[in-house]
Amino acid sequence: MVANIMNTTFHATSPWVTARLIINLILCLYPVLGAMFWFFGAVSYALFREKDELKNLPPLKKEPFITIMIPAHNEAVVIEDTLTYLLTKLHYHNYEVLVMDDGSTDQTPTILARLQTQFPKLRVIRIEDNQGKAHAFNIGTFFAKGEYILSNDADTLPEPDALTKYMQYFTQPQGINYAAITANMDVYNRTSLWGKSQTVEFSSIVGIIKRSQTAINNTMYAYSGANTMYRKSFLITAGGFRQDRATEDISIAWDHTFMNVTPKFAPDIVFHMNVPETFRDLYRQRTRWAQGGTEVWLTNFKKVLGHPWQYRFVLPMFVDTTLSIIWSFFFWITTIIFMLLMTNFAFTGNYERVWHGIVMSMIFVTFQLIAGLFQVFAALLLDFNGAKLKYLIFSPLYLLFTWMINPLTIITTFGKAVKTILGHGSGKWISPERRSGLNG
Repeated sequence: MVANIMNTTFHATSPWVTARLIINLILCLYPVLGAMFWFFGAVSYALFREKDELKNLPPLKKEPFITIMIPAHNEAVVIEDTLTYLLTKLHYHNYEVLVMDDGSTDQTPTILARLQTQFPKLRVIRIEDNQGKAHAFNIGTFFAKGEYILSNDADTLPEPDALTKYMQYFTQPQGINYAAITANMDVYNRTSLWGKSQTVEFSSIVGIIKRSQTAINNTMYAYSGANTMYRKSFLITAGGFRQDRATEDISIAWDHTFMNVTPKFAPDIVFHMNVPETFRDLYRQRTRWAQGGTEVWLTNFKKVLGHPWQYRFVLPMFVDTTLSIIWSFFFWITTIIFMLLMTNFAFTGNYERVWHGIVMSMIFVTFQLIAGLFQVFAALLLDFNGAKLKYLIFSPLYLLFTWMINPLTIITTFGKAVKTILGHGSGKWISPERRSGLNG
């Protein structure tokens, strides 16, 4: 009788036990599966989508008018070098540079006034109170004379041929549905360990993930806020940038995807950017990115779940974002439990369990590292024709940072993201610490 009851109970609960084991397995293997997914996605891009790149496009016949827009808040250290470069070094003629001075309190207004006397193509609009990058960009959109608007950060330098290349993509027949084209990021300041590590990271993110998104579903999780060219009409149709979001570039990429227009990644357009060189600045940047990613997930959660077939083209990025957020909580909760258990075993003299736990965790980490190295190696090989392979030695630091810190930023900013969705968000910004000598 007891055996029958136990057998009945086991069979009654076994589907739930099986489901729990499957969920645990997926969460445990998520970094490995994710890395391999991006790896094979990049391979698919190399095999089937490289035909869409510039080498197969005709030369540009005429130059459409472009507005290069720079939202700036307290950028006195770098703004003059950047503007001088943009106004003298680009191999393009039909453009203007529009600076949105967003309530700067340093010498930025003085520098801009002086540069306006030197460069006829430079226009400046002053916003008295700092309201954030998205707000400045939305205002600038209606003052921009160009049909195409290039978002350019104050410390970012596009390659001299960048505008021509952007226009080759937009003016081809297929480009009629391109809402925005985001270029390939290259780290300018590689003098520190953090700079070298981010060279690996940006190649991995740009070189692998964006290629995979393009190859698999013609979607994109995020544009690059530092250097993306938008078709002005699609920017206005989307309602502009969301001004209460932590990351306007992530939000507009999702908004464009839901409009069923095409976001384009152009690996053969290069721009050079400064990256944070201290852990504090890097962590602050990543918390903002994490919050922005969670905000777009919360914004679109009900929409996707309510109409999964209608938004089936968004499902891959939605599922990946969902797993990423859940895994972040899972990782840190299980890590804390593991550490507490190992401490308890050590204090009670159960050293066999301690050794067993360490060995099992190292096996798991080894599998993660191998999968991660596949992703990074493929990224460095594809990006810039393998020129960055010398930075592969810094990839373990990148992988450890990604697995440890990125989940932490998602957890610590989750409450802020919820607050934003409830209507209490703010797009105000504080400029990161800048260093002079941007242009070398």
